[in-house]
Amino acid sequence: MRTLLYALGPMLFDSLGVIVFAVLLVAGAGIVAATITGTAVAIAVVGYELARGKKVAALQWISLASVLLTAAATLFTGDPRFVMAKPTIVYLIVGSVMLRKGWLNRYVMPEQQALVGDVMDRFGMIWAALMFASAALNLVVAIFFTAWWPLFVGIFPLASKFGLFAVHIAVVHFIGQARLRRRADFSSPAKAGAQRT
Repeated sequence: MRTLLYALGPMLFDSLGVIVFAVLLVAGAGIVAATITGTAVAIAVVGYELARGKKVAALQWISLASVLLTAAATLFTGDPRFVMAKPTIVYLIVGSVMLRKGWLNRYVMPEQQALVGDVMDRFGMIWAALMFASAALNLVVAIFFTAWWPLFVGIFPLASKFGLFAVHIAVVHFIGQARLRRRADFSSPAKAGAQRT
């Protein structure tokens, strides 16, 4: 539970602008209102980190960039089709960033990195695959099922990410505990002696 809470906080904070954008869309606020509010929240998140002298995480920059692109496209063109296609571009960019080794280290406690760092790197690839799949699915819905797109973009991205997040945390916790038990078994003098005989 401690591991889940440690990882959940930064993930929600990093994606707050996009989450607000999606929730407002589902609530029927309209694309312009959702975009402006999501942009304001994403700017506030980045500004808060900079004011504290902290390094701004990649997902925070991506969240800000995605809502800014949406805001510009919506306000200058008034064409909702661009907004519908925008998540595909963002997912492709995010997926490419997620291919970088070690990007998930921010979401695990420092003392656990040596224990489960390799598992985190494998999940980094799984997260990237989810982004690429989301990019393709968004394009299909935007083109062929346009009327369903607001509902899709309001539910699927968050649901799929929280679903994978839950699996990710559970698997990392399970493997971490198994490795700790194995280390304890090997370091136990009685068991070590038994293995030598």
